[in-house]
Amino acid sequence: MKSVLLKHRSIRKFRPAPVPAEVMRGVLEAAVRASTCGNMQLYSLVVTCDEALRRRLAPCHFNQPMVTEAPCLVTVCADVHRFSMWCEQRDAEPAFDNFEWFLNAATDALLAAQNLAVAAETQGLGICFLGTTLYTARDIARILDLPKGVIPLTTVVVGYPDEDPGLTDRLPLEAVVHYEKYTDYTAAEIDELWAEREESELTQRLLAENGLPNLAQIFTRNRYRREDNLAVSRSYFELLREQGFFNN
Repeated sequence: MKSVLLKHRSIRKFRPAPVPAEVMRGVLEAAVRASTCGNMQLYSLVVTCDEALRRRLAPCHFNQPMVTEAPCLVTVCADVHRFSMWCEQRDAEPAFDNFEWFLNAATDALLAAQNLAVAAETQGLGICFLGTTLYTARDIARILDLPKGVIPLTTVVVGYPDEDPGLTDRLPLEAVVHYEKYTDYTAAEIDELWAEREESELTQRLLAENGLPNLAQIFTRNRYRREDNLAVSRSYFELLREQGFFNN
């Protein structure tokens, strides 16, 4: 398992071969063994293998080719709906229609998604998480008929790889691990932690393509612009309200 975790790569080109049902079931069984708040399993995994439905979902993911080329999409959702129904049918009044329980459900869902990803890779499958889910959560919810109390968080593309990309770089361990208490960074430490990435061939190519002086400005000016961040935030918060996560 350790070797699989250290070799993780996002796959964006897939062979059209379907994932055998027994393989996919094993991956999903691993997903549902993830840690969960109070053993409540506040998530749903919507597995979409139907080609026509994947084509309907493709615009929600900016028509990235892998969405229709891969044989399977798994839309990972925070879900307090199912548990609330169970409570109501047992004469127990649920109180999960609020932001606290969105956070609990989101944690459950993302833990399950990571289990799913690791299990898929142990079976020789490739995966890619799609951040586009947050941008178009409302459309995804409509296409997948998500009821109140259920909201999309991320989507995992699953299939057999048709590429063999190298590992993407990561910041050194010292960048993200704090012992005992959080230790804030000096300006010199920030420079040191990002030095290898900033000096890489990939970064130099990106700087030339974007016409910008450093990698940070590529993130803030081109990839994740303030106006886009605010628009997505407003849209997602509105959907949270509509789906019942703010005591509606």
